[in-house]
Amino acid sequence: MTSISPAKDLVLTRTFDAPRELVWLAFTDPAQLSQWFGPVGFSVPQDTVDIDLRVGGHWNFVMVSETNPEQTSPVKAKLVEVIENELLTGEELWEGPDEVMPKGTVLRVRMEFKDAGAGKTTLVMTQGPYDDSLKDMASEGWNSSFTKLDTLLSKG
Repeated sequence: MTSISPAKDLVLTRTFDAPRELVWLAFTDPAQLSQWFGPVGFSVPQDTVDIDLRVGGHWNFVMVSETNPEQTSPVKAKLVEVIENELLTGEELWEGPDEVMPKGTVLRVRMEFKDAGAGKTTLVMTQGPYDDSLKDMASEGWNSSFTKLDTLLSKG
């Protein structure tokens, strides 16, 4: 009999070489979000991005596989906390396959944008709940996305 690991949150901390306002815009401006979001091998078409940046608003877009455009991963998060340049928190009801996680699971993401001095920003991102295997996959996906974000931010 296989046992399921207890669900845990993924916490990633990353410092970007850009001021907090620019990192915030990369997450909240549809044109910028579409340039970096998604792990390598996935893109976010700008026409799928719909952001209503307020409490009760939403952060919606679709990640599309570059090798198989039929493979998509929609993100439909309701925003529950929004503090400009400081905090973005969303919740998403899992509607995907039960073998990934039970339908109806509420995934939460909290992104804290902190001034790291010298024109840098530290992002603390907490997301979950995940079991161990999904947590590792989510970590790889976010870190791959953040590498793409580093490239976008370096263009100034």
